[in-house]
Amino acid sequence: MNLGDFQLPGFVVRATVLSFVLQVAAIGALHTYRFRTTDNHFAFGWEMGCIGKALAQGRGFSDPFCVPSGPSAWEPPLYPYLIAVVFSTCGIYSRGSAWALLTINSLFASLTCIPIYLIATKTWSVKVGRWATWTWALLPYTWYWSIHWIWDTTLSPFLLSCIFLFALELQEWLGVRAWLLFGALWGVAALLNPSLLSFLPFSGLWAWSRRRKRALQSLVGVVLASLVFGMIVSPWLVRNYRLFGRFVFVRDDFGQQLRLGNGSEAHGRSMVYEQPNLNPVELERFLAMGELRYGEDRGREAKTFVRENPVTFLVLSLKRFFYYWASVPKPDDGWLVAILRRSVFLASSALAFWGLARALCRKLEGACLFALLLLSYPAIYYVVYPHARYRHPIEPEMIILIIAALVGQTADSAQNSTT
Repeated sequence: MNLGDFQLPGFVVRATVLSFVLQVAAIGALHTYRFRTTDNHFAFGWEMGCIGKALAQGRGFSDPFCVPSGPSAWEPPLYPYLIAVVFSTCGIYSRGSAWALLTINSLFASLTCIPIYLIATKTWSVKVGRWATWTWALLPYTWYWSIHWIWDTTLSPFLLSCIFLFALELQEWLGVRAWLLFGALWGVAALLNPSLLSFLPFSGLWAWSRRRKRALQSLVGVVLASLVFGMIVSPWLVRNYRLFGRFVFVRDDFGQQLRLGNGSEAHGRSMVYEQPNLNPVELERFLAMGELRYGEDRGREAKTFVRENPVTFLVLSLKRFFYYWASVPKPDDGWLVAILRRSVFLASSALAFWGLARALCRKLEGACLFALLLLSYPAIYYVVYPHARYRHPIEPEMIILIIAALVGQTADSAQNSTT
């Protein structure tokens, strides 16, 4: 069934609207629109907020640490431009801007109910779709990212869920329209959060292989999707080449991210104290070397450490793997809070993989696509460093798998008890 032929049930609309209303109410009740004003308002959007400020002040896409440092590609462009539009309308670092951006985040978090229902219904059942939709809509953990973080943290799950849904539809959709939309979604994803691109080849190859089994042609669609992707991304790449004199794919901070997770003091988490906004020495180095050279130099340091300490790097990667799925420990957590938080986080990961195993065993439609997502997307964070928000883009699909595991197990138990 093509998406254009499908009508959403009323409860999906109600869940979406209720989730949005409750999140906006939570912004006001919890005063999450109040951000720390120290450190040049850095907590208001971090590097993206600083770039948004520069854009709103007419200084271009620059200054990721809120000090004059020149043109930047430290972050992907879409969300900083959104911040800039809001700043220009509601005031730079104002509470009005905070309200607007958190409300936008809440809107996208709520809209994610729609692809969740469609994915769950197509791959499992209406029952799983209903439970997954309401769980996402009313889960306070989901709201945390929308009402506290001025970042792309809610746009990324929404966009990735739409991409996942289109990959499912591509296996049977006739014509090229779906391929054009698929390429457009991936182009927007690249400019919003390039980390999402780790899933691109797997989603495309999965859709192509499924279409091949149905004797459907894909070559023209793949070419058109690639062209649309290139048309969306290329203006930003041209901009980067003109400013930096070399090819920079979307953003240039990977060397820094690699170094924050790998070094003589590495412990499996981010060494945040080495970030320029927290470390005056690193900030001075950033300003003296320039953004591009600084990122490259930090990357060389990390690669040297990995090359000279392969066993330590392997141990760190295993720790990062565990932290990604079981939560990153926080030094200021008491032992009871740490145990509770880690238990819940780890349990959710375990349930998602349980649901995945059930889907694979039953050879359900899309089971392999779920597996490819859970295997491909987190891989880069095993190399750099994990954070709870780095799991959030794939949590809509995890919610579906968790509900499928629980609801499916209940159904199996009920069936066994009657036989």
